[in-house]
Amino acid sequence: MKIAVLMKRVPDTASVLKITPDNKSVDMANLKFVMSPYDEHAIEEALKIREAGKATEVIVFTVGPEGSQETIRTALAMGADRAVFVKEDPSRFNSKGIAEMLAAAVKTEGPELVFAGKQAVDDDASQVPERVAELLDLPHASIVTKFELNGRAATVEREIEGGSYTVEVPLPALFTMQKGINTPRYPTLPNIMKAKKKEIKEFSLADLGLDAAKLVSGLEVSGMSLPRANRLNKILDGDSTERVKKLLTILREEEKVL
Repeated sequence: MKIAVLMKRVPDTASVLKITPDNKSVDMANLKFVMSPYDEHAIEEALKIREAGKATEVIVFTVGPEGSQETIRTALAMGADRAVFVKEDPSRFNSKGIAEMLAAAVKTEGPELVFAGKQAVDDDASQVPERVAELLDLPHASIVTKFELNGRAATVEREIEGGSYTVEVPLPALFTMQKGINTPRYPTLPNIMKAKKKEIKEFSLADLGLDAAKLVSGLEVSGMSLPRANRLNKILDGDSTERVKKLLTILREEEKVL
């Protein structure tokens, strides 16, 4: 059994973000990039299944620009067997386009299980894995906190608001992992050295039979700004009715939040 793990390269959440001079994008220069933390749990769960003798291979799939190999090697150093890398700038595409690429790449391997983190920590869209499942016509369950493989089916516990519920899903299928399902391992020095020799198969869109023009996002960013760092401190005078009126005026006319 092959297990595919969808992985995303994201800026480290500790990074200090800057806006480009045209105020339309984030300046990626000098940013540190890491694997999206939820994806670490997806890789760990796949490795546990392989180590239990229930899978033969763990393959990492990602879409990213030149330079993504460092993040891919981290996944390989954790223990993944090999990787499939679609070399494209993801900022040109929306979730739909990225899902089309990943689905096409995953289809080349035909895995019985597909894992992913429940969302990426950069855009928090939580769309790509579910879109991949639909494109591959796979049943799927998201926000999984417990996973158990039972032959040709998986019994999973899903987190929902205020609780959880258990569902059995036939394979092949796709699952997205929530924090708490496991504790991701740290790559050891020997495994880091081994990762340098593991295969990273690269694909272009043409290799996958995809047309970039049909996948490029139609979204146009008119402007972007960092959140205000300084706090405003205003003391409103008058009785409670007057203060409420003043507050509403500030929220509508100055802060533009109402």
